[in-house]
Amino acid sequence: MTIPATAALPRILVVDDEPEIRHVFVRGLGRRGYQMCEAPSVDQALDLLASESPFDLIVSDFHMPGRDGLSLLREVRTRYPETGFLILTGNHQASTAVECLKLGADDYLLKPVEIAALAARIAKILEERQRARALRDLQADYQRDLQRKVLELSKANEEMFMQQVKMAVTMLEARDTYTRGHSQRVSEHAVAVAHHLGLAPALVDEIRLGAELHDIGKIGTRDAVLHKRDQLTHDEFEEIRRHVTDGEEMLSVLRADHPVLLQVVRSHHERMDGAGYPDGLAGEQIPIAARIVCVADAFDAMVSKRPYRDAADVKSALRELRDSAGPQFDPAIVAAFVAVCSGADAS
Repeated sequence: MTIPATAALPRILVVDDEPEIRHVFVRGLGRRGYQMCEAPSVDQALDLLASESPFDLIVSDFHMPGRDGLSLLREVRTRYPETGFLILTGNHQASTAVECLKLGADDYLLKPVEIAALAARIAKILEERQRARALRDLQADYQRDLQRKVLELSKANEEMFMQQVKMAVTMLEARDTYTRGHSQRVSEHAVAVAHHLGLAPALVDEIRLGAELHDIGKIGTRDAVLHKRDQLTHDEFEEIRRHVTDGEEMLSVLRADHPVLLQVVRSHHERMDGAGYPDGLAGEQIPIAARIVCVADAFDAMVSKRPYRDAADVKSALRELRDSAGPQFDPAIVAAFVAVCSGADAS
């Protein structure tokens, strides 16, 4: 039986196999402003809990035919942890009531129980639970606010770091008139190819950033090696090769938020036939972002004047890309690159 009441009133469920006791509790507590429900057994109480809106508190007898109050307590603590629980027990069951407290009951009263004492104990439980909820909400709000501030600080730090890195790339290219603007051009080519291939915007953004920073590791490469006109020695070539892993290490703080960026920096000198560096990846083992930047990087290198050779014209560079598609470059990406360049020429 449910006594109608305003929805805002605390809802209490009385569980007792004796109808006279239930009637006294429901009537007495109802007069004190509570919305009351009652159930004669644990099973019917669980049905009410499952079918009706949440209860604020359960007042349950311990000893009942069939399943007892302890069984109900276990179910309530598992399914409805926010619901208060007050156990009623006879004098000889006080030790059992203490055991119920250990299992999560909020309090217990020894029978027989006067309505005034019951109402006072209920008010105390509801007040304590309300205070605990308010404290949890306050802690949750504080935690969310703290996480937001940490995220904002991390974002600000990341943006500052990224600006510093981009400045470093600008300074790197300023050391060499032959490669000035190289990273920006590679980024523009790579983004155009990524768009042509229909890649997701988030991936395109990562490719843009990866291409801008793909040579950051060359900051540690000696000018004598970068600007050498003659053939590099074995040690000098190894020094050049290290720029991919050095760059990855320099940007490692970005790994969690920008994994594709790190893939580009590390793997843009891998080859489709597995003869590239640093890991000897082959085919689709090479991340697609790195395969795109690899083609864009090679093209810009060919059409740029270097200390050891003159710049190739665009037509010759595109022919070289097509000739090297398969063993060195991804054929599909070369085709996309040629299509993009042809479209640019046509426009």
